[in-house]
Amino acid sequence: MVFLSRPVVVRVPATSANLGPGFDALGLALTLYDEVEARVTGGGVTVEVTGEGEGDLPADETHLIVRAMRHAFGALGGQPAGLALRCRNRIPHARGLGSSSAAIVAGIVLARGLVEDGAARLDDAAVLVLADELEGHPDNVAPCLLGGFTIAWTGAGGAAAVRRDPDPGIRPVLFVPEERGLTQVARAALPKTVPHSDAAFNAGRAALLVHALTVDPDRLFAATEDRLHQDYRAEGMPGTANLVARLRGEGVAAVVSGAGPSVLAFGIGAWTPRPVPGWRVLPLDIDGTGARLGGDLS
Repeated sequence: MVFLSRPVVVRVPATSANLGPGFDALGLALTLYDEVEARVTGGGVTVEVTGEGEGDLPADETHLIVRAMRHAFGALGGQPAGLALRCRNRIPHARGLGSSSAAIVAGIVLARGLVEDGAARLDDAAVLVLADELEGHPDNVAPCLLGGFTIAWTGAGGAAAVRRDPDPGIRPVLFVPEERGLTQVARAALPKTVPHSDAAFNAGRAALLVHALTVDPDRLFAATEDRLHQDYRAEGMPGTANLVARLRGEGVAAVVSGAGPSVLAFGIGAWTPRPVPGWRVLPLDIDGTGARLGGDLS
């Protein structure tokens, strides 16, 4: 393997997974980004972080981006002597916005970019498989890598996904609380089995959501109904459950973002979000490119 002597920079988007009924399958890329610069060095590992996670994240081999890079370098066929990273983080951590998926995708794409023929050795399909191996489910890593709206699944060959362009009239709005959440805690709240009627309900809503997001946004309110996970998690994040209920009571298609506690609302028409005490309100767009190499660290 031949490593590049110059640094490479990747920009990766925040993501929202599940989108209501599409548990562990549907995801959306949003225009809120982390940027990471990486270069190969003669030895050791250094990690500089500014923004989200500054002062809290490890600065050595245990950093998630470094671990993802090592995983990808192993798949590519060799390891560099050392690495130096600079991270500019804007994606809130532990808020259901795919920060760990962004780190994993950033690391794998950076590793590929630092190898002279990395893209030939590791295409996007292989990147998705590697990312899922680290993340454990592909619903966040798929939109982070591919952009847009993605439908992801895991088959015999590992994770796979298809990408669709959302309707341009959809305006996503994030409501981000100060409190954090943990995916493993949110998953622990889920029952091992659910009624057949609830599974059938979600199958219909998830199928409708694909249609609503891509060609018929007026169907988004009905399409974002869920019976598989949000009600079970409500007790552990009452502020999130209350905000979702309030927004939906106003006719807004609102859902828990990923495992929470952030809330994602789909704006259409003349709806304008109002301030919510204790929450950051972030009107965004849907990212159309996913992980992207190039440019300078801003």
